[in-house]
Amino acid sequence: MRRLNYCVILTGLLAALLPRGASALDNADCFTCHDDKTLTKKGADGKVTGLFVDPAKYGASVHATNACTSCHGDITEAPHPKDFAAKTVSCAACHEKAVHSYTASIHGVARQAGKLGAAVCADCHSQHDIQSPGAPTSPLRREQQGATCGKCHQQIMVEVRNSIHGKAMAHGAPDAPTCTDCHADHQISGLKTVSPLKVAEDVCSRCHASERFNARYNLPVNRVTTFFSSYHGMAAKFGSTRSANCASCHGYHNVLPSTDPRSSVNKANMVKTCQKCHPAANENFAFGTIHLDENSAADIGSRISGWVRRVYLLLIVGVIGSMLVHNALVMIRKILLARRRRELTVVRMTLTQRLQHLLLLLSFIALALTGFALKYPDGWIAYLLGASENVRRLGHRAAAVVMLALAVYHTGYLLLTREGRTLLREISPRLKDVFDVFANLRYLLSPRAPQPAFARFGYAEKAEYWAVVWGTVIMGLTGLVIWFKMTSTQWVPRWVIEVAITVHYYEALLAVLAIIVWHFYHVFFDPDVYPNNTAWWDGRVSADLYREEHPLDHETLAAAGLEPHDQTVAPEDGSKTPADDAPD
Repeated sequence: MRRLNYCVILTGLLAALLPRGASALDNADCFTCHDDKTLTKKGADGKVTGLFVDPAKYGASVHATNACTSCHGDITEAPHPKDFAAKTVSCAACHEKAVHSYTASIHGVARQAGKLGAAVCADCHSQHDIQSPGAPTSPLRREQQGATCGKCHQQIMVEVRNSIHGKAMAHGAPDAPTCTDCHADHQISGLKTVSPLKVAEDVCSRCHASERFNARYNLPVNRVTTFFSSYHGMAAKFGSTRSANCASCHGYHNVLPSTDPRSSVNKANMVKTCQKCHPAANENFAFGTIHLDENSAADIGSRISGWVRRVYLLLIVGVIGSMLVHNALVMIRKILLARRRRELTVVRMTLTQRLQHLLLLLSFIALALTGFALKYPDGWIAYLLGASENVRRLGHRAAAVVMLALAVYHTGYLLLTREGRTLLREISPRLKDVFDVFANLRYLLSPRAPQPAFARFGYAEKAEYWAVVWGTVIMGLTGLVIWFKMTSTQWVPRWVIEVAITVHYYEALLAVLAIIVWHFYHVFFDPDVYPNNTAWWDGRVSADLYREEHPLDHETLAAAGLEPHDQTVAPEDGSKTPADDAPD
């Protein structure tokens, strides 16, 4: 303490002699006192705190270029006033993101709950001799992390050192996991209370799902995939908080190879391990294969399951395939018989229109399949296509070119041909279509309401046609922006590409669902045309059906040599017609 008194006197004289404005403290002022190894301070609780700072270590730290007052901003004069107590240093001024992460960690939450023994920044990084994590003597270097965390977690440190992970680290394995590999850096989390999915997917899978890692250490390549296909893994994926995860069987810190008698997955300990969750477990239960692989011949269960799988695949292909062939023959026969029974005399679609429809049908199906395969490369559609991503992308673009070329041709057809101009005139929306919507709703909901009369195209057919036009324009524009993104970004910012991708996907989803729900009903499931409306193939429909659904299309009926329907369409006001009073 005598050295401290001399420092106080000397610093006071210097402060008195210096002119005003030149009294800012520098590191030399601080080390005048704090380089004394015996310098201490007793707190109000009687605890003695060392105040020594090694200038050499501080000069070699990552903060060597910082002034002491960069961290101790509340210290503005030396010597310090009597009974002065420095404030706790906050690292957030320079390391805001790291401190924010720490606050949400298990240590930060504990500090906020009043547990002052929980680790703070200095407990892991040191105080005045902070080094970069890669420095040889850094407490955060991979080899030293166990000892650093072991200052508070001594028993866990012993378990880790004796585990397969700790021994790998001791032997210099570059991939051996450290504490922060499993628990994260600043937002350190306790894994015993998190969901099973987080442990399996975010922790263990980081190494054990790696092909490079498994090949380097001669480990099984399927441990992660077989876990997620097991009961435990599927339960975890669907949100179960009670299902077993990797650590439930293999342990958290004391992970040992199955050949080690102390391992929880050693044959001598398997029953006890399973009984933690399944109290009635016995040897027959415990010695079953958890990581079951039907393609493996490692055990009798896997071999038998593999053969059962092959037999059932053959059975499924044979039985279901036979059913499909049988029902396809039945449907074809019924379609042919229905065509013979019906008087197909009304021309609904010309050859040119049918060819355009066929190209639209094929390109749309190709776009849908390849598009969803590109969006979901791990999905069943991509699996069925059985091609590489490049093939799917080229197929998608080829189908897009066909659809865009068809759109250009159809536009010319509508504007430059007599047949097309007639189609455009008849399919264009009119005010009557609005009234037809409400009239048809009354007809569908009330048994006494009259059936509205339509010309060649009703409001439903017009809405579907113009929805195709709208969808083609939207899909075409967004698709071209995505396809030629490098050119597009010469004119628009990158976020436009991202928005185009979103629009392209959801417009495609809307179009596919509309085709399935709306168009397929009218083509296949409408009782008047079931099992198939063949107008898309030969262009013709039943005379009776056409007269019933399109009684106002006098031109088409006359061209087919038909008179208007003999059943007068009831007026929309619900009044009687002469047909209502006619005798039965």
